[in-house]
Amino acid sequence: MESQIDQKNKLSTTTVLENKAIAPGVYVLKYKKVKSFRAGQYIGLTTDLSVTPRLYTIASGENDTEVQVLYNLKDDGWLTPRLSEIKPGTQLYVTNPEGDFTDDASPAWWIASGTGIAPYAAMFRSGLIKNKTLIHGGRHNQSFYFEKEFLPAFNENYIRCCSQDEGEGLYHGRLTRYLQEVKELPANCRYFLCGSPEMVVEVRDLLIKRGVEYERIVAEIYF
Repeated sequence: MESQIDQKNKLSTTTVLENKAIAPGVYVLKYKKVKSFRAGQYIGLTTDLSVTPRLYTIASGENDTEVQVLYNLKDDGWLTPRLSEIKPGTQLYVTNPEGDFTDDASPAWWIASGTGIAPYAAMFRSGLIKNKTLIHGGRHNQSFYFEKEFLPAFNENYIRCCSQDEGEGLYHGRLTRYLQEVKELPANCRYFLCGSPEMVVEVRDLLIKRGVEYERIVAEIYF
């Protein structure tokens, strides 16, 4: 039976299937799918009906039977310290999927920093790959989440921009420097930006200065 809070927030009950660290302070949580969604949408989740759900972008494919959520552990946060400790079988409360940060089969550049890679993982796992270029910025060589899936599929259209470490196949520098140095920014595609407010604003302004039309830029900010 739903509680009053459950009814008010339209929360569904689901069960944790897996919860594991994939990099220092970064986790992937998997739970049983309860609602269909479009790749790029987000959900709210909480472990306690008395606590407002926090928002996370879905990283799973639309046809997957489980939902993956990529999250950073924030020591001063309420939810992520609790999330990092929960075990399979734990009950979760999730909202209906929402959001319009979605793509189609037309040409696009997907630009992400950190866990902002999540919506592109969902898009990729939903079959979107043709006519796509994926650019991911991170500080360290372990910052490129899901790279084992992306590398063989995207090949040269997957660019990992690493600001602090060097390594085979990595562009050594911030993704903004890469975007400044790249010879040509296609005029016939959209540019999706997902990450911190600072990254999104900086990249948006950079793209506009380089001639990209404002209407071709689609942004999602992570706080």
